[in-house]
Amino acid sequence: MRLIVSLAALFLSVIMLQLSTGGVGPLDAISGLTLNFSKEQIGLLGSGHFFGFFIGCWWAPRLMGNVGHSRAYAAFTALGAIGLLGHTLTENPYAWAAMRIASGLCVAGCYTVIEAWLNAKVTNETRGRAMGTYRLADMGASLTAQLIIAVLPPAAYVSYNLLAILCCAALLPLTLTKASQPETPDAPRLRPKLAWRCSPLAVAGVIVSALSSASFRMVGPVYGQEVGLEVGQIAFFLAAFVLGGALAQYPLGWLADKYDRRWVLIWLSAAAIVSSTVTIAASGTGTLGVMLAAGFFGFTTFPIFSVSAAHANDFATSAERVELSAALMFWYALGAIASPYVSSALIDSFGPPALFAYVAFGHLLLIVFGLSRMRARPVPEERTHYVYAPRTSFTIGRLLKRSREER
Repeated sequence: MRLIVSLAALFLSVIMLQLSTGGVGPLDAISGLTLNFSKEQIGLLGSGHFFGFFIGCWWAPRLMGNVGHSRAYAAFTALGAIGLLGHTLTENPYAWAAMRIASGLCVAGCYTVIEAWLNAKVTNETRGRAMGTYRLADMGASLTAQLIIAVLPPAAYVSYNLLAILCCAALLPLTLTKASQPETPDAPRLRPKLAWRCSPLAVAGVIVSALSSASFRMVGPVYGQEVGLEVGQIAFFLAAFVLGGALAQYPLGWLADKYDRRWVLIWLSAAAIVSSTVTIAASGTGTLGVMLAAGFFGFTTFPIFSVSAAHANDFATSAERVELSAALMFWYALGAIASPYVSSALIDSFGPPALFAYVAFGHLLLIVFGLSRMRARPVPEERTHYVYAPRTSFTIGRLLKRSREER
């Protein structure tokens, strides 16, 4: 309990930050529909977010090294608040896309600071409890953020103002804490080729994970509106996806530790194709059917990033694992930048089912590639422990490194 109290400021900042930045994606999509943005323009908003996220992941460790944890956190939070408030000044979709770059910078930068601070404060004995609480705070706030849009009017000053207030509130716990600021760690080298050298299948897996998750979370509201869901129902539709992904972590982690992770990835992708098909078919079965299908879709697609990361770490040395985590996040960010725009354009051209047909096609390619990689080399005799891998920053590998190596 003493540990949780000592880290309360960090966890409270995570909750406030996730409520703010996690809510802006679906709110932007619904607001864009209200303002008659084209579907491609709505997809561009999501792509702008992940472009900012990619820049923030690279820039944040360097800024933190120059000005310290608290000042860097304040700078990134200010960027997030500016991006949110800027939505109320114009109804130009391209200006909104630029503001979403600021929100992406905020997410990557703030999580980099929080995770670096958390890593400096935990010990080997307290790491498990600290990471469990961190995951609970992050996932719980992410789930709640999807539900917030049920009570926020789209394209309204009050909605973006409320999210900006939450973003600013995320400043208070971390900047007012009496805990001493830790030393700034060196930024991990960004070596994308390291991930490919360790496991080409893992690289393909994280790209397909980005294709699934980024498309659904950023363009899912467009799909929901196209199949007749109300705004409040769209909120539960998105929340069902997050809840399904959270519930999948334990059983999929058990399978990934017990069986060949390549087969786990292949069967997960097969299940994702099934869940995509079910989601398309459920569009005519009523609200409950659509919600259950979204949960099933999240259950089958959300764990793919963590299973891919675990598979890549099986082929890495202990000294490479922090940089490997950064490299995998690099590939995820590249896939996430492109996916919302592509999926929105497909919906515009071929209708709502095209979103899940696009996801299913990506998973079909992953199955084919996975089967081809089965012949390339055997499973390593010693494997790392499966760990849920948040997709938050290039520095998350420092927090996860010890957990992977403990058996």
